[in-house]
Amino acid sequence: MVYQASDHFNFAQGEMAMFSTYIAWTFLGMGAPIWLSFVLAVALSFLAGVVIERLLVKPVEDAPILNQIMVFIGLLVIFNNMAGWIWEFTIKPFPSLFPADFGFKSSLIGPHHMGVIGLTLLVLLLVFCFFRFTRVGLAMRAAAANPDSARLVGVSVGWMLALGWGLAAAIGAVGGILVAPIVYLEPNMMAGVLLYGFAGALLGGITSPGGAVLGGLIIGVLENWVGGYVPGGSELKLTFALILIIAVLLFKPAGLFGRVVVKRV
Repeated sequence: MVYQASDHFNFAQGEMAMFSTYIAWTFLGMGAPIWLSFVLAVALSFLAGVVIERLLVKPVEDAPILNQIMVFIGLLVIFNNMAGWIWEFTIKPFPSLFPADFGFKSSLIGPHHMGVIGLTLLVLLLVFCFFRFTRVGLAMRAAAANPDSARLVGVSVGWMLALGWGLAAAIGAVGGILVAPIVYLEPNMMAGVLLYGFAGALLGGITSPGGAVLGGLIIGVLENWVGGYVPGGSELKLTFALILIIAVLLFKPAGLFGRVVVKRV
């Protein structure tokens, strides 16, 4: 969503998700139930995304590309260091949102991973319905695809982009809270995850939310195949993701399911 609105990746997306996970961890420490902590963290992340777009991104929307990229990188460093300053850089365990037993056992997939897949599909369905069937969702799509035409029909493009940032931050918070029980909670926990996310989004198609999720699934299967069957492959998982990113950019920049955008210059 952020990419379609600005034509740039938000390099701070992972750090924002990490910071949101720390907020959920703080609510847990205050005695809140795990699902209440989850909902509060996601809601606060949405508000934070809107505020960041209004205060930091909007002033540079017409600035040169390098200026915008530097804002994203600055946000990455700020969130990372603020998390370490507030909560320290020590590794912390984070509980799963899901029960330890769904009533049956499998040697192939654990309860948490099953819950992650189910919740991811649910979020994907909700996002699809939001953009396809609601007035606000359609307005956000129009603002991202063609801001000038959207303004002509009365769409408040600025606020639609702000809502897009808020929604992206909220979805990032969901991702961070789902990942934390697997990788443990610490300020750098989303670095590798963000790289895999970029690889999956590029492979599936950065303009297709469903394609991005499917691309992430393909990346996960392939990198585990590399780790299990290629000699020394366990050390090559991250390298494999980088190689795949380069290959996609070279041979199919739009991804498997993304649309090719042609611009007149």
